Formats: sequence, C-alpha cells, structure tokens
Amino acid sequence: MKLSARNQLAGKILEVTKGQTTAHIRIDIGGGNIITSSITNEAVDDLALAAGDTVTAIIKSSDVIVGK
Repeated sequence: MKLSARNQLAGKILEVTKGQTTAHIRIDIGGGNIITSSITNEAVDDLALAAGDTVTAIIKSSDVIVGK
C-alpha cells in the first residue's frame, strides 16, 4: 500500500477496547512508546484488528501542537 502520509509508525497492537461506536487501539511502537488511536468499531471489524497484530499507525494532520 502506498500513501502520501510520511508519518508511518510500525508497531504491535497491545489492546483493542470497543465502546458504543468508537474503539481505542493501543499500539506499542517500540522504545517504551505507546500510542493510542480512536477509530470506529466498524473499522476494527473490517480490519479484523486484535491484540498481537502487527500494524502501521499512519498520522496525517495539518496541525501539530507542541507543548513544554
């Protein structure tokens, strides 16, 4: 799959937690770093996402906010 997004982080799913309509996917991207993605339950089912799966988190945003 080719994408225009340059921010692609490979990792392993630690946990999939479904809510009413949205799921939270916790992804271990290495080095002690974990990111969380919020996607629809339908997307989780379509992609058959489960703990232990190797995935790529693709980040596409027009704004990046930095705080210190």
